[in-house]
Amino acid sequence: MKNSKPPYRISKLKPSICSILILSLFCCTSKHGQIKYSHQDIAKVMGAVTEVMVHDVTNPPLASRFFSYISLAGMEALSPSYPDGEYLFSVLESYERPNLSARPEQIDYHLAAILAMIHTAKALQPSGANLGDYLNSVKEMSISKGVSDKIWSSTNLYSEAIALHVVEYSKKDGYRLISSLPRYEAKGVEGTWIPTPPGYFPAVEPYFNTLKPFFLDSANQFTPDIPVEYSEDDGSPFFHLAAEVYEQDLAAEDLLIAAFWDCNPFALDDNGHLLIGLKKISPGAHWIGIANIACMERDLSFERTMEVNAVMSMTIYDAFIACWDEKFRSNRVRPETAIRKLIDPSFRPFLQTPPFPEYLSGHSVVSTASAEILTAYFGDDFAYVDTVEVSYGLDPRKFASFRQAAEEASISRLYGGIHYRDGIIEGQVQGKKVAAFIIEKLDLNQKF
Repeated sequence: MKNSKPPYRISKLKPSICSILILSLFCCTSKHGQIKYSHQDIAKVMGAVTEVMVHDVTNPPLASRFFSYISLAGMEALSPSYPDGEYLFSVLESYERPNLSARPEQIDYHLAAILAMIHTAKALQPSGANLGDYLNSVKEMSISKGVSDKIWSSTNLYSEAIALHVVEYSKKDGYRLISSLPRYEAKGVEGTWIPTPPGYFPAVEPYFNTLKPFFLDSANQFTPDIPVEYSEDDGSPFFHLAAEVYEQDLAAEDLLIAAFWDCNPFALDDNGHLLIGLKKISPGAHWIGIANIACMERDLSFERTMEVNAVMSMTIYDAFIACWDEKFRSNRVRPETAIRKLIDPSFRPFLQTPPFPEYLSGHSVVSTASAEILTAYFGDDFAYVDTVEVSYGLDPRKFASFRQAAEEASISRLYGGIHYRDGIIEGQVQGKKVAAFIIEKLDLNQKF
């Protein structure tokens, strides 16, 4: 056996880790048949990490960051058996590929992608250790499908190396530096954002625009128009925007739409005595769920599904960076605050106001960008049933296209009383610009 070669070589890791990998894989030379994994396995991983995000009350921008690196690890682990996905790595600025040379007969690349995603999530998410049981279930399932102990061991160690590489790459995006920046304080100027009830949470991720995007050139690449100027004059454009929110005569369907797209991890149930947190997913998690529904309906291959998840995750991340860049530049007051001062002191919106400035509507930016990416992949006539949040108590909802869903998600913010109309419209404009840039950059005009 001493003339046998290790299944892959690895560099730029700590010597102890490198030694363990090589010694552990040294004797693994048996061939194996490729085990059948599908789009469902990827969807399950994304669902599992979403549950951890809900547990941790992960804010929407940060959730998009986790999804991006988790899916990038999956693509990287899969890459030796998926040359069609190489284009993605070529456009990621400052991303260096790991120096890994794997022996195909010793690595199950589908399984490696799944494991790399889990290992990356365990390392990045605050409660990532909660994925330990899920990892064990993946191992049991794989072995029951015929993966040998040796193949499992070599594949798992290979995936750990990929995860380590991606986690190290994640440290270069600037997020670690945010904790050293000054605590964000409300400006105290009329017309600017202040914390809102019932939680009065501080501003969420005020420095998110300092992070490095995956695809965009910069956070301010698509800076929107300046929002309508704040004014207390009842004849002013701003007053009319606030009055529109206040005077809505909402039908039952409008309220259903608002509730369906709420996606507010910070929502609290105020029963007059206690504030109880409500478990909800983020807008990004909802759209990644929609993407996996589309992959299932089209019965995409494992590889194509991994690609869709990666591109979607990174698009959502870039969309949040662009949106947050404007939120904390214009720093506009929420309807709840303005209406209470200018129109009705007792006003309460149908949805709880999220803890960050109003302009732009983040859901409008993210939903529109997501819908454009999915339309580029699957076409504009892709009808589907959205079951993403059934487990969170919401009934399924039918859509004739992704764009129809994005339009509904956007207007839901007006119905919910948490955004003005111009913040929604301009959010859609920015979302389309972000997606169009990414679609052209990645040449995503080939539908599945």
